[in-house]
Amino acid sequence: MSLRRTSSTAAWGRRLPSDDADELTWLLFHQDDVLSLDQARRHLSAKAIRHRVAAGMWRQVHRAVFVAHNGPVSADQLRWAAVLAAGPQALLGGLTAAQAGGLRGFPGRPVHILLPASCRRGSLPPGVLVHRTVTLRDQDVLAVGQPRRTMPARSIVDAAQWAPGDQEARGIVAAAFQQRLVASDDLHQIVDRLPRVRRRRLILATASDAAGGSHSVAELDFLGLIRRAGLPEPTRQKIRYDSTGRRRYLDAYFEQWRVHVEIDGGQHLDPRAWWADMCRQNALWVDGDRLLRFPAWALRAKPDEVLTQLRAALRAAGWLG
Repeated sequence: MSLRRTSSTAAWGRRLPSDDADELTWLLFHQDDVLSLDQARRHLSAKAIRHRVAAGMWRQVHRAVFVAHNGPVSADQLRWAAVLAAGPQALLGGLTAAQAGGLRGFPGRPVHILLPASCRRGSLPPGVLVHRTVTLRDQDVLAVGQPRRTMPARSIVDAAQWAPGDQEARGIVAAAFQQRLVASDDLHQIVDRLPRVRRRRLILATASDAAGGSHSVAELDFLGLIRRAGLPEPTRQKIRYDSTGRRRYLDAYFEQWRVHVEIDGGQHLDPRAWWADMCRQNALWVDGDRLLRFPAWALRAKPDEVLTQLRAALRAAGWLG
């Protein structure tokens, strides 16, 4: 199929080449201005390639990969460079694939590449990590969009098992649910058919809690804290509507006793967010609910104080525990 008739997510929002543009122009358009040496040789002589690099028209970002400009290399272009350098069977995996699919809130380096276990690879640019897998089914690979990458659920499971620590792994899984990239039992299905998943129990437990409404690491910490203390389990991310009819979500709500717990992360320090929180808090009090607020750090640094205040609020509201 002609490159003129194909489409890629990387090309969305970019200006289309003219109708009489050549195949090299269309290739660069679809690959975010990145191409391999082999691709360049199909359209240009070795002399023409050297001239473009020497004249500053192209930038050589790897032994066998070029960017068709001499400015800063974007995150999307780094991903293309990694895939092209690693070979035709390479695809974006883990956190990198999840970020290409919309995951926010995590650093963009290193670039994670997934390869079949039996596949040979070439040398790689700095900042690229290759992971091998013996299980890669067609349904694990996104059928549209370039460069090739794993589907969201597979990406999140791999990102969690490749994360440097448990806390980051939990954060990735929780963020995927919060940002609506995965849903329900998506991760369970992936884990069930991968034979040697690191952090299997952590991924499944976090996915279950996140699907139930705990959408941040702090909320997961709070849930673990009350479970260990034997307290009633709250409804998470309960929907309620403010006086203007706008939908709001409550972090944790002990519905029988009308006790609401808000876990404050760093965003609550912003003055505009602070005022919005105050308005929401005032509305809860007007409606007759009790509201407790804890900073995220207190769940880890002062858990006994958190539990003391929570028990007192529940007992004041009629809990007999």
